[in-house]
Amino acid sequence: MAFENNVSLKGSGKTFQMNEQVKRYTLRDNGFEETKNGNFQMVRDLDNSVLHKQGIKVKIVVASDLKTFKVSTTTSNGLKMVDVYGKVTMAAAKEQLEYILDSLVENGVLAEVTE
Repeated sequence: MAFENNVSLKGSGKTFQMNEQVKRYTLRDNGFEETKNGNFQMVRDLDNSVLHKQGIKVKIVVASDLKTFKVSTTTSNGLKMVDVYGKVTMAAAKEQLEYILDSLVENGVLAEVTE
């Protein structure tokens, strides 16, 4: 998956882009970790149950230029993409994902694109 300026998850009606004023320390303050190649990555569980081994994760990777990024929802091992908006049984994961994305918008990491 390539880095993009505007990202929308399949089934979601929202599109996001990087906030123009985002800084490296803003990413660190919001739970992102710097990778070896200079990108920033955040991985969060979308399953509230700690004991659930088949949980779903959201992975957000910001390019080192802080202008492009990518978002994916995967299985716990990261090998298979999961569509959290496509199934009724994923309501809790969808709610948690939207909470994380809204929090990143509030904290100045992402900006919601209005069309």
